[in-house]
Amino acid sequence: MAKKSVKDGKEAILSIPSKLLSPVKKFLRSKLKLLKVRKKEIVSDDPFSDASRLTDNASPDADAAEQFGHAQVSAIKEELAKKQKQIIKALGRIKKGKYGVCEDCGKMIDTDRLMIYPEATLCASCQKKREK
Repeated sequence: MAKKSVKDGKEAILSIPSKLLSPVKKFLRSKLKLLKVRKKEIVSDDPFSDASRLTDNASPDADAAEQFGHAQVSAIKEELAKKQKQIIKALGRIKKGKYGVCEDCGKMIDTDRLMIYPEATLCASCQKKREK
């Protein structure tokens, strides 16, 4: 639960207590490590990562399969990079004491949302606005 206080007639959101954030931080760090490992593994699945492939005379249908495989690996790598960036952003917000507060509107992010998606830095409402 976030602590709130009233100062000069304004309600100020302080932060979620650090003892409650410790397991979240630990979880996010472990998730980040797994993403880094997965990103390295996916590189080996890329048909274009093999240097000998550049000198062979593959048939057009094999070349098309390689193109598809490369595009698929590239899309996965991009998604993994986005997830890594989001986790790093959430860890930074923990460090700054702003975890659980929407970076757009400044309101508290629903705890149910944080339980499901602990790397969330936006409330559901602001997330929907950004996706439009």
